[in-house]
Amino acid sequence: MRRIKLEKQHYQWGLTAFLVIVCCVLAFFAIYRFDVIQRFFSFTVDVLSPFIYGLVMAYLICPIYNMTVRGTYGILNRGTMKLKHDMAIAKSVGTIISVALILVVLGGVFWMIIPGLVNSVINVVDILPGGLHKLNLWIDAKMANLPIAQETIDEWISALTKRAIEFATDTILPHSQSLAAGVSQGVIGALGFVMDFIIGIIISVYFLNSKDTFLAQIKKIIVANFKENTVEEIFTGAAFTNKTFGGFISGKIIDSVIIGIICFLVMSIFGWEYSLLISCIVGITNIIPFFGPFIGAIPSALLLIMVNPMHALYFIIFVLILQQFDGNILGPKILGDSTGLESFWVLFAVLVGGGLFGFVGMVIGIPVFAVIYYYIGRTLNRKLERKGFSTDLKDYRIDPYRTKRPKGKGRRLFPGLGKKAGRSAEEDKEGTESDEDRNDQ
Repeated sequence: MRRIKLEKQHYQWGLTAFLVIVCCVLAFFAIYRFDVIQRFFSFTVDVLSPFIYGLVMAYLICPIYNMTVRGTYGILNRGTMKLKHDMAIAKSVGTIISVALILVVLGGVFWMIIPGLVNSVINVVDILPGGLHKLNLWIDAKMANLPIAQETIDEWISALTKRAIEFATDTILPHSQSLAAGVSQGVIGALGFVMDFIIGIIISVYFLNSKDTFLAQIKKIIVANFKENTVEEIFTGAAFTNKTFGGFISGKIIDSVIIGIICFLVMSIFGWEYSLLISCIVGITNIIPFFGPFIGAIPSALLLIMVNPMHALYFIIFVLILQQFDGNILGPKILGDSTGLESFWVLFAVLVGGGLFGFVGMVIGIPVFAVIYYYIGRTLNRKLERKGFSTDLKDYRIDPYRTKRPKGKGRRLFPGLGKKAGRSAEEDKEGTESDEDRNDQ
């Protein structure tokens, strides 16, 4: 019996086949049991919430921390006498200033917003019955000359009232105990969030002071396990990812704060009700790209309708103008071209991210998709460069409105396919003419 001799490449092929099978099984499981993956992801996020809050806070205040440490270290080393622990002192000062900035900003926001929000909510509860009655009278007055429409609206209101009573008697009252338990769980969840946030501040302090060590360890692992060209690609991609996320998130927060302030000033000038509450809603929801202003405008308009329907109409018009100002002037000024995505892909990223991961997915969907888009583009460009073709998108574009489609055998449908990288326009034209001559012969 002949003995089979296995070489190194046979083991590599077997390992590759095994990994392919495992990836196929995992992909099948991910597609058909996505609900299990979502539950596992939610459980993991709940467990790691303090670390996530800490890393997010550290990431946001990292530029301030770096600037403070750099400035303090420069001051300590200006004189002739140098301190023994100058870097440790600089990091301590940077940590104190960064954490103090977080506490001051959060404290100031809560001090300005919470009293106004509490008063607004109390006023809403007080005027809710009278507001609904006033709204009903306003609709009756407007529909006085349209008896058919008024009859239809009255039927709708009666049906909605009947369903609301049935829902209260058949659903809410029998499940009052479970609702009370849900409220208790909500209170416990709020307390848990506060505790996780406090622990997150402590974690952010440790992360800021250890980030250089963590970064060096990650670089050491990458350099030890990959080739030099691959290491350069990883570092370049990591720098782009950091730039994209940092620029987009910080810019979006600044943009939302400005939008909230503009909304508050305009509503205060015109004397519209609940200016502080509505401005907070508009500012927070504006963090969501594209749909944010409209999401915040719906509940805000409902609040104004109960007080003054005309103010609600004016507010909707104002939100439309504010959204255009933010999308065309303020947003591009602050964010710039931080993602490099076209409007279609921005909408795609928001919808897909929101559908998969809710509010968080709508916020970070754009930078995540921008990073994926960047890596796909780099991969395609490398393949084109290896083939000797141009990587400029203009060389592959055809204007169907002003350019006639080429005819005849051997004519190129995409002129860019004949443009080699590094060739001049004259050389490319000569190469194209020589190709055509060969085809004619």
